[in-house]
Amino acid sequence: MAAAARAAHILVDAEPHIFADSLAVPLLGDRAEELLGYHRASGEHPILRGARAQAVVRSRYTEQRLAAAVRNGIAQYVILGAGLDTFAHRNELGVRVFEVDHPATQHWKRALLEDAGINIPDTATHVAVDFESDSLGDALVSAGFDPARPAFVGWLGVTMYVTRGSLRETLATLGKFAPGTQLVTDYVVSEELRDATGREYAEAVAQVASEGGEPWLSCFTPAEMGTQLRDHGFTSVDDTDQRNAIDPELWQRRDGLSPGTLSRLVHARVR
Repeated sequence: MAAAARAAHILVDAEPHIFADSLAVPLLGDRAEELLGYHRASGEHPILRGARAQAVVRSRYTEQRLAAAVRNGIAQYVILGAGLDTFAHRNELGVRVFEVDHPATQHWKRALLEDAGINIPDTATHVAVDFESDSLGDALVSAGFDPARPAFVGWLGVTMYVTRGSLRETLATLGKFAPGTQLVTDYVVSEELRDATGREYAEAVAQVASEGGEPWLSCFTPAEMGTQLRDHGFTSVDDTDQRNAIDPELWQRRDGLSPGTLSRLVHARVR
C-alpha cells in the first residue's frame, strides 16, 4: 500500500526525507500499527525499501511539477486513482482538486478520513467513476471541472493494473483536455529493462497484487510509453528514472534507501 510506504518513510528512513506526508499515518487508521510494523521490523528488506522509495519519489516528483504548473496559472488538479492520496488535505497551493476513484474506494476513504478527524476542504471534490461503465470526462464536468481550462493530472500507481486498451482509452480522454494540460504518470518497465533487484521486486509485488485480485497487466519500454502519449495528443514528453526524478543530494544517504529501476515517471503536456 502506497500510503503505508509514505508513512513508513518518515518513521524508518533517515533524513533527508524525500517526501514528508504528515497525514499518511492517521489515514491508515486501525491498520497503521500492522502496516507500519512490517517496515519497522524489516525495513531494510529490499522489497519494503523499494516500495518506500517508489512511493515517495513519485509523490515528490508529481507535487513539485504541480507546484510549478500552479505558479504558471493552472488551477485544476485531477488525481486519477486517488486511493489514499492526501494532497487535497495538505493543499497549500489553493488549487481545485478532483479526486477520481471507484465509488467503493471513495466510500472507504471517506470513512477513514472521518475516523481520523480529517475534514474534506472546500477545494476538494470526490468524483466517483466506475471505469468499466462511466465516462471520465462527463463525470469530471458534472463535478465542476472546467474542460475549457488546462489542468494538471496525476495518475500514479495505476497503469500497471490496466490493460493497454484501457490505458489508450484514458489517454484519449486526457488528450482532449484543454491545451496546456499536464500529466504525470508512472509505469512499470518491460522485463528486459529490469536489473536483478527490479526483477526480485517485480516477482514479489506482482504475486501479492495478483493474489489480491489486482494483477499487473501492462509494462512498457520508454519508447512505447512515449508513443502511447504522442498518439493521444501529448507532447514534450519527459521520461525519467527514479534516480534522476529528484534532487541528487537526496540520494546521499546514511540509510539503505536507493533508487529502483522497476518503474519510471513521465511528465507530458497536451499540445
